[in-house]
Amino acid sequence: MIRLPKILVVDDEPAIVELVKFNLEQAGFSVVTAGDGAEALQKADGEKPDLIILDVMLPRIDGFEVCRSLRAKGNMPILMLTARREEVDRVLGLELGADDYLTKPFSPRELVARVRAILRRAAEKQEQNDGIISIGDLVINPASHLVTVRGEPVDLTLKEYQLLQLLAENRGRVFSREALLERLWEGEYYGDTRTIDVHIRHLREKIEANPSNPRYIITVRGVGYKFRD
Repeated sequence: MIRLPKILVVDDEPAIVELVKFNLEQAGFSVVTAGDGAEALQKADGEKPDLIILDVMLPRIDGFEVCRSLRAKGNMPILMLTARREEVDRVLGLELGADDYLTKPFSPRELVARVRAILRRAAEKQEQNDGIISIGDLVINPASHLVTVRGEPVDLTLKEYQLLQLLAENRGRVFSREALLERLWEGEYYGDTRTIDVHIRHLREKIEANPSNPRYIITVRGVGYKFRD
């Protein structure tokens, strides 16, 4: 199953929560909600969302304090949402570590666009910082050669790892079997190109939830293989 990006929506106005939740789900996101600051912190710890949409005026703990607390723990992306238009509020939210700020009333289309932009920037920053490749439930760490699927480490041979990394770093590009042999064995192997098929089969058995219907490594008939883009 493909994991949808998870968004935590925090607001004490049910109508706003339903509006935001509906539009995010229509845009392909998974949504969880919270109605006050204390519940927001609890859901952030338990649900591990990819991004939080956080209202400022919240019961129990206000949005600024929630933002401050979340930033003390990590770099979870935060979009602050509020009816207050004063510049000082916007500046304070950004200084506390919010990634963006949107005032009510807002366009649902703009909200979705900002969520996508924040998630895209966060993914790019993560890859730039550590080179980690994260796609769905699959995570490849080139520095340690560690591969995990759904958080569990996967035991790969060196050639299996090199094949996976090459395909993942070139998502959408089709490689012929001959090209894969040349790239991975650098001219030192002159055997049957079916050795690539064997390595692909083993990789699928280790990283795919359903190897016969692969999510990641796709066969391009008559050509070779690609990593799904």
